[in-house]
Amino acid sequence: MRDHKVGSTIRRGVSRRTVLAAGGAALASGTISGFPFVNSVARASGAPLTFWQFYAPGGPVPSQVEWFERTIADWNDSHDQKIELEYVPNKDYINGTRLTTSFASGDGPDLFLLSPGEFLRYYNGGILQDLSPAIAPDALADFPDNVVASRMVDGKVYAVPMEVEPMAMYYSVQAFEEAGLNEADVPKTWYELLDIGKRLTTADRYGLLFQTQPGYYQNFTWYPFLWQGGGDIQRDGKSTFDSPATVQALKLWQDAVASGASPRQALGNGANDTIANLASGYCAIQNVGIWGISQLRAKAPDFRFGVFRLPTPANGSYVTVGGGWAFAANARGKNPEVAAEFCAWALASMDGGSIDRVVQWCTKGKSDMPPRNTALEAGRATFEDGIFGTFSREIYPGTRAEPRVPPQAYKIISDAIQQAQLAGADPATVAANASAQLDAFLASYSGAPIV
Repeated sequence: MRDHKVGSTIRRGVSRRTVLAAGGAALASGTISGFPFVNSVARASGAPLTFWQFYAPGGPVPSQVEWFERTIADWNDSHDQKIELEYVPNKDYINGTRLTTSFASGDGPDLFLLSPGEFLRYYNGGILQDLSPAIAPDALADFPDNVVASRMVDGKVYAVPMEVEPMAMYYSVQAFEEAGLNEADVPKTWYELLDIGKRLTTADRYGLLFQTQPGYYQNFTWYPFLWQGGGDIQRDGKSTFDSPATVQALKLWQDAVASGASPRQALGNGANDTIANLASGYCAIQNVGIWGISQLRAKAPDFRFGVFRLPTPANGSYVTVGGGWAFAANARGKNPEVAAEFCAWALASMDGGSIDRVVQWCTKGKSDMPPRNTALEAGRATFEDGIFGTFSREIYPGTRAEPRVPPQAYKIISDAIQQAQLAGADPATVAANASAQLDAFLASYSGAPIV
């Protein structure tokens, strides 16, 4: 399996001197990607390894809490080196700076969850442990290339995916019925999406909802609209952001808010929260991922909803984005080799328990497409039924992996989305300015390849 390169202008690696020079405050803001070179192996070797994540114990979804607690209990029952779960709420883990600041202070967790969007921050900062020695070749081959490539550098694996999460549109059946609409009216084009969104908008409800809070998640949800028109962030180390595809994707999100069909702010945990937004009646259509199935199943079992794939522009073709979290180990933790062994044992072994663990997470703990071929086959009955079946047949086949970008590039893209969507700036001007900033950054970028 080969790592993908962006071109000869991108140089790999971060020197030890660069890492030593990196400041903690700048790290938390995302202005640099290096982390202090702190060796915490000297801590008491008998201490449990810490595993930071936003599910357990004490998370909001019992099935997810149970999966994590069972996984750790099974490991602890059969291994000398124990592991402890530490729950970090979404607002601090995904939307906050707790993880970055912990590594900047040299007190980061031994194990943690990592998204593709944040991969380069931690790889370039020297945080990620190479997991490859713990993963057998046949187990690695069980992960499709497009699922694992964004977690690899030079053929080595630095994070093990636990899921694939394609984005789609969810809609309230009741809201459709009240507006005189049915399944045949599901929008297939951007024009139809905006039109239906306006028709579904009432004094008490928005017709359509996109993410408006800046962050990696907003970028993640916006990428497929860029790709559908043939656009991209960069190619061969040079920005391709100043394109008609970028302009029309920015304008779509801008028009949704400007028309009044889409709110300027999502409720609850944000636009990834179907309970606070769709099920509550705050919106009629919500742009969200496959995890929405388990959210609604657990918290709103009587809510009637449907899903449809992302509509496309007149000059484009269907594509969605597939993200997903992965287990990662801290190379400066108490026992990096055992942490790597745990990642492989939990998610990347050909042992039946490892395969079943992935199936159980994707079908019962949460609702996701599995990142492994054997798990997909083992859970096929579930993945072909109901809403899962819609995702499997209609949505998942058009999935493109979430790109990994350095914090500096992410921020440029995030600012562009915000300027167009909420500040009303001219999309063409925004795209041109952001592209110039990306080119300036890419010209001096020296980390792992952007893919």
